[in-house]
Amino acid sequence: MGLCACQGWSRSLYEASLEERHEIWMAQHERVYKDATEKEMRFQIFRENVKFIESFNKAGNKSYKLGINAFTDLTNKEFRASRNGYKRSSYSSSSGTNSFKYENVTTIPSSLDWRSKGVVTPIKDQGQCGCCWAFSAVAAMEGITKLSTEKLISLSEQELIDCDTSGIDQGCEGGLMDDAFEFIIQNNGLTTEANYPYQAEDGTCNTEKAANHAATITSYEDVPENNEEALRMAVANQPVSVAIDAGESAFQHYSSGIFTGDCGTELDHGVTVVGYGTSDDGTKYWLVKNSWGTSWGEDGYIRMQRDIDAKEGLCGIAMQPSYPTA
Repeated sequence: MGLCACQGWSRSLYEASLEERHEIWMAQHERVYKDATEKEMRFQIFRENVKFIESFNKAGNKSYKLGINAFTDLTNKEFRASRNGYKRSSYSSSSGTNSFKYENVTTIPSSLDWRSKGVVTPIKDQGQCGCCWAFSAVAAMEGITKLSTEKLISLSEQELIDCDTSGIDQGCEGGLMDDAFEFIIQNNGLTTEANYPYQAEDGTCNTEKAANHAATITSYEDVPENNEEALRMAVANQPVSVAIDAGESAFQHYSSGIFTGDCGTELDHGVTVVGYGTSDDGTKYWLVKNSWGTSWGEDGYIRMQRDIDAKEGLCGIAMQPSYPTA
């Protein structure tokens, strides 16, 4: 009798603890719900996600951990709809080249982190706008700009969202990094984040601000597809835009470690590879800059397993890499 009562008490205590954690989480992430009904619905989603996270970590059979982050009150379907936005394309834009300028590179460091060389701007947050493509393209452009001019400039994603709308790129509705590079070339450059700040929503092109170019590129190249070694040759020379399949729940809740998830190759998210390395246990990885803020992953970054058996790479990372040239 006493045992049953105790079990019931512990369950209700756990529920109360979860409710308290949800309240703390709401305050931490400045989350406000419109009414009690929505709050209850979000709490139930939060509860299920916490259950999934704790169960995954308790199993302890993976090289990475999951954790509570800014997306813990979203279903995976909601998360994918608002945070991804890569549109895969079957055609090549006119300003890209078919060449791969790094194909004959012979000296490649065994590990590399462009952050330590001052080539990467701080982590940004795309918010509830499916414009990952813009953040990926801008990060790659910021990298080559620093390498060619020695100036690290935070460039404007919002300019791409507002002004690059005549083709496949459609702001928060998604886009493609190569098409962003194409726009930047035709536009003769991109302005700064400070001049044209991010709004996390579609807007009207401010031509006056957009005319104030802070950096330019001359072309872009696609890395030979499905070739992780070719990708490493490119990343050894500059940050590279890549598309990945970021749809699984483990990716949504990724916290730390080398991600080895069971993702597929349905490319839906644009990110930027800013390095690579090998862990203490010998696992090779890509260092990837994301655009979901610093509460996600390793302060906004993810390490993804490198050199797997599948030619496409983990989550399709080697399928459609590209980079701008100065």
